[in-house]
Amino acid sequence: MIEIEVGPGDMAASRFAIAPLIEVHTALGVLIGRVPPGHLRSWASRARTTFAGLMDDPAVRALAHLGRNRGYIADFVSPPPNRPNATIGEQLAQVRATPPDLARAEVARNLAGLPAPDPQVRAVLSAPGMVELLAAALEKTWTALIAPEWPVLRAILDQDLIYRAGRLATYGWGAALDDLSPRVRWRADRGVIELAGLLSSGRYRLAGAGLLFVPTVFSDLGAQLERDWPNTLFYRARGLSVLWERRPPPAPDTLGRLLGRTRARLLLALAAPATTTQLAARMDASLGGTAGHLAVLAASGLVTKTRTGRTVLYHRTPLGDALITSAG
Repeated sequence: MIEIEVGPGDMAASRFAIAPLIEVHTALGVLIGRVPPGHLRSWASRARTTFAGLMDDPAVRALAHLGRNRGYIADFVSPPPNRPNATIGEQLAQVRATPPDLARAEVARNLAGLPAPDPQVRAVLSAPGMVELLAAALEKTWTALIAPEWPVLRAILDQDLIYRAGRLATYGWGAALDDLSPRVRWRADRGVIELAGLLSSGRYRLAGAGLLFVPTVFSDLGAQLERDWPNTLFYRARGLSVLWERRPPPAPDTLGRLLGRTRARLLLALAAPATTTQLAARMDASLGGTAGHLAVLAASGLVTKTRTGRTVLYHRTPLGDALITSAG
């Protein structure tokens, strides 16, 4: 059991961010079978051929070898983002800036208790240029596996951040943590966040530094509480079924004749709030075309939108709900 002690200033200091490199590592975990695919089965099936080609590269195999379900993983290959909207380029620059001595120490700690790697992987992990070899492997894996899905992934992660940050700011720790994971509990009487089911244990104090919340797609619950890194909590983002169920259901004929087939399908797709990017990906349509159809639906009073920072979410209105219900 991990206990994270929360103080008076920690809520205001807490923040939310997206970590592209975390998606690289956790996606590898799904594809090598370390993590059951579950609802990610559709994506894993699509990615198998690409993944097989990536694993010909010893440096990619080294990344996969360092991964583990529980226990320490070298921090420098999956650093917490240094700002809310960090890009993959910025995160790769963080990796490349790692001092070699620190990287070697973290890899040695990571390898403790793991099976011996194959000779080519061992050569990568002992090479003088190990940091650059692993950074290049991260970039290669990102480009092949994550970049094609990133517009949809990013929309899902952004949507989760808006939801979670709003819950924390408006209702406090209990509401923000309530549905984050069954293994997370808020103990209001003691001012402690409990994390169950992780290999490590101990009690940590945020001491006014707050907590960095990072939603992910390919993993469940994790924490990074090392002294030299921000206190970070990783958790599975909400609404992931949208990614794998790419197309909304066919519209009833009556609704299609009234609105046009594309607008009817968009209205059906808004059973949960979504961004233009997310909707365009689900419809296999262009961003411009999707935005145009949404504008018509909004002008008709069937959908509305809210803006939080740079993100715009579309919602069905009560009139839109009633139209769908009456159309069957």
